[in-house]
Amino acid sequence: MSLLNSRWGSAIFAAATTITAIAFVWSGIRGLRSQPASWPSTGSARLVSVERLPETADLCSSMPVSAIAMQSAEFDRDGFLGDSKVYAAETVDVSRPPVRTIRDTYPIYSSVAIDPVRDEVILQDTNLFAVRIFNRLDNTPSDAEATAPKRVIEGRDTKNEYNNGLYVDPKSGEIYNVAMDTADNILVFPTNAKGNQEPARILSIPHRGFQLAVDEEKEELYSTNQYPPRVLVFHKTAAGKEPPIRVIEGPHTGLADVHGVAVDTQRKLMFVGNWGNSSDYKVAGTGKHYPPSITVYSIDANGDAAPLRTIQGPKTQLDWMGAISLDPETGNLWVANDVGGSVLMFRGTDNGDVAPTKVIKGDKTGLNHPAGIAIDTKNKEIWVSNMGNSSATAYRLTADGNAEPIRMIRSAPLGRLSVKFGKPQAAAYDSKREEYLVPN
Repeated sequence: MSLLNSRWGSAIFAAATTITAIAFVWSGIRGLRSQPASWPSTGSARLVSVERLPETADLCSSMPVSAIAMQSAEFDRDGFLGDSKVYAAETVDVSRPPVRTIRDTYPIYSSVAIDPVRDEVILQDTNLFAVRIFNRLDNTPSDAEATAPKRVIEGRDTKNEYNNGLYVDPKSGEIYNVAMDTADNILVFPTNAKGNQEPARILSIPHRGFQLAVDEEKEELYSTNQYPPRVLVFHKTAAGKEPPIRVIEGPHTGLADVHGVAVDTQRKLMFVGNWGNSSDYKVAGTGKHYPPSITVYSIDANGDAAPLRTIQGPKTQLDWMGAISLDPETGNLWVANDVGGSVLMFRGTDNGDVAPTKVIKGDKTGLNHPAGIAIDTKNKEIWVSNMGNSSATAYRLTADGNAEPIRMIRSAPLGRLSVKFGKPQAAAYDSKREEYLVPN
């Protein structure tokens, strides 16, 4: 009986020790991950990347690594970034090679831009951390596996990471590219950049940047920030830790989980896409979810500015939209409606719960999780990047309904669906069905 009690006592002690250790590590991780980015007053730390300690890099092939360095940054009182290092325990033996690896080896296109001057289509590959440039008239035959790009910007020196948000300077041809989540930079590549080329300049932005727009008349660069929700406006040529010239942020703005942005320089308007998730990270239990919306502001809006109009409601069909793009000639707003599997067009004067004027959707369209969109007014075309099937599809500007694309650029076999792993942070194994479950 005493032996049984001893065994149970040992088991309980071991379980308690394990739970305590897990709780300690988890609380440390939560403490690090819960530190929000703030601009610039709070000075809160933010986790932006994970990297191996330099002194252990040469040892990882022969012994376990006991610690990793997690690079963080904080905003000082002037709004600049200050680098610092923090450390966390890591018990994984990185010297042990995996038995198998599951990964998607094909591009996943998160954003698209058109350069009508050079007749090029620029696509962001958020899976392989690359920017791929194609000829605008490329059209992948149905029996071909893929179309080869004319050039690719890819490699360690490019500093591309989880890139999303793209803009091409119509005059210079420079490519503006958002490296989000783990890099928190806007990377600007020179015209005709290719290979493992360093950016011409790098602008540091707060954590969770998403899309870009530019007012070429004033030479101002707009950058959206998912959370805390805001729009940052920089000088177009800003670099390094240069702070924004103005910030749209506050409880009256109607901003909530900000994603797409477009500016109408002719009508002096700014359009912002919101997913609707909202909370005050300083106050527990304040999380809310509002219907997705497009909020409209004066192009010179600053601070806690209330929207001039809001497009919101069930008739809009908005569903986790990605990028938005404006037709400067008509003022019409085009939306890549990611989860809705559609492209929506609204008039620039729309307000309230209004139905889109046009909806491109259906089995003939080739759309699959459309996340990026660009309007080519010179050639009267709409270009859409599809995260779900490694493609970009082009439509006539008059397209509506179940419209077939006039061209399609594919970087994977026809019919192949992207794995869309994104950034998985956990995995489970179903032994009954012999399946891996990977939350994305």
